[in-house]
Amino acid sequence: MKILVMSVVLMLGVVACDKHPQEKPPAASGPTNAAQVVSGPFSIQELKDFTALDPIDAHAHAFQNDPAFFALFKKLNLHIVDIIVVDDQNPQSKELPVLSEAAWKFVRGSDGRGILCTTFDPYKLNDRGFAESSKRWLNKEFDQGAIAVKIWKNIGMEIKDAKGNYILPDNSVFAPIYKDIASHHKTLIAHVADPSSAWAPMDPASPDYSYYKDNPVWYMYDKPHPASKEQILQARDHVLEQNPDLRVVGAHLGSMEADFNQLAQHLDRYPNFAVDLAARMPYMMLQPHADIIAFITKYQDKLIYATDNEFSPSDKVQKALDEWEGTYARDWRFLATNETVDYGGRKVQGLALPNSVLRKLYHDNAVRWFPGIVRGSH
Repeated sequence: MKILVMSVVLMLGVVACDKHPQEKPPAASGPTNAAQVVSGPFSIQELKDFTALDPIDAHAHAFQNDPAFFALFKKLNLHIVDIIVVDDQNPQSKELPVLSEAAWKFVRGSDGRGILCTTFDPYKLNDRGFAESSKRWLNKEFDQGAIAVKIWKNIGMEIKDAKGNYILPDNSVFAPIYKDIASHHKTLIAHVADPSSAWAPMDPASPDYSYYKDNPVWYMYDKPHPASKEQILQARDHVLEQNPDLRVVGAHLGSMEADFNQLAQHLDRYPNFAVDLAARMPYMMLQPHADIIAFITKYQDKLIYATDNEFSPSDKVQKALDEWEGTYARDWRFLATNETVDYGGRKVQGLALPNSVLRKLYHDNAVRWFPGIVRGSH
C-alpha cells in the first residue's frame, strides 16, 4: 500500500511506484529519440482490446467509496484484488478491524468487481494464543468472501520477538497460519524484503536515498544485527518448501526485481510460486527488449498483472481516477502494442505480446492463482 511516493529520478530512469523504494534497473534498449510517445487515457480501440480480456488487477489498495470509481471499473471491465496490511508506522493502517471494514465497504459497493485480500496482525505475535486468534480472524474473513492473505515486509525488517530478534517469514509462530490458509484453499501474497540498497551505506546518488532518509525504520544498514535481504528471501523460500500445497504469489516480482535470472530460477524451482508485476513494470520496461519478451514468454503462466494502485480516504477522486486509468493505459501500451511510452524521461518501445500471452497475464493467471477472484454480478 503506497504511503509515500518517492521522488522521480529522471537521469536514472527510476520512479517510485510503491510504498518502498526501488533499485536502479539496468539500461534498456529502445526506440530513438525521434519516436513519438503515446500517453494519456485509452483510445477507443485500446479500450476495446483491453476490456475484451476481462482484465484483473491482482494488487491494489482501495479504501474510499465513490460512484465515479465504480464507473471506471465498469468502463474498463476491470476486477481488482483489494489488499490490506497492518503498518504500525502509518496512523491510518494500525487497526486491523478498521482497515478491514473500510476495504469491505469498497468491495461491497463495487458490484462484484472488487474482492478482498485480508491479513492478520503480526505485531501481536508475542501475545498468548497469537496463531489461534489469527486463524479465527482469517476464517471470519474467509467466510465473508476474502480469497487471499497478505504478509508484508514488516515481517523480516521491523518486528522482533521478545528477545529482540527480527522475525522472519518462516518463524514457527506463523506455521499454523500458513497451514490454515492452505486448508481453506486460499492464496498467500508475500511482500517480503526490499531493494538491496536498504542494506547498503547511504548514497545521495541512489534513487532510494530520499526514501530511506525520510523512512529510517526501513533502512536496515544502520540497524543492529538486521536480517539480510538474502536471509529474508531464503525464509520465504523455506515457507514454499514447507507448504507445497500453499499457493504463494510473490508481490512486486517477489522482491527480485533487479535480478531476472534469480527470479527465473525461483519460478522454475517452486511449482507453488508465482509473482505479480505490481509497481515493478518499470523494471520490465528497462530490460533489453528481446530479453524481456523471452522472459515473459517463458514464464507466461506465472506472471500476474497488478499495479499497486491506491485509493485512500484522503485522496482526491479525480486525481486518483486519472492516475489509475493512466497506469492501466501505459502498461497496456507497453505490453500489448509496439507504441512508444515514456518512463522517467526514457522512451520505451512496447512489446506487442500476442493475445494468448496477454490473456494469461491479465486474466487467466489471476483466476488460476486466486480461485474465486471473479464472481458476483456486474
